[in-house]
Parts: sequence; structure tokens; C-alpha cells
Amino acid sequence: MYSKYCELRDERGMNDLQVARETGIPQSTLYDWGQREKEKPGAKMGVDKLAKIARFFSVTVDYFLSEPK
Repeated sequence: MYSKYCELRDERGMNDLQVARETGIPQSTLYDWGQREKEKPGAKMGVDKLAKIARFFSVTVDYFLSEPK
């Protein structure tokens, strides 16, 4: 899930701070998500926050929940 977020973020030339400002999700939450992913691949983000990220990047929540590419 986090890797898909990173792909979208990087494709748009953004960083976590910029995404945080645009979505209202704290940068620390995005950072923590990445750290959890390292410890436990497939770490989930809360549905409400994931929905905000999906809307921001114009993808569906299912995009994040589907199997990695």
C-alpha cells in the first residue's frame, strides 16, 4: 500500500510535506505509515486517511488495496 502511495507521490514530483499540506494528513502520519510498512509489509492506513489520499491522487481506495504491481 505504502509503495503505491510513494509511486503516485513521486510521479507528481511531490514529497510527504507537500502531500500533508494538500490533504490535511499530518506528515508524521505518512512517515509512520512508511515505517510500519518496513516492519510489516502491507501495513494499512486508516480508511478515512486512505480515502483522502486516494481523492487527492484521483484514484480509488481499491487501487491501494489491490495486489502490488
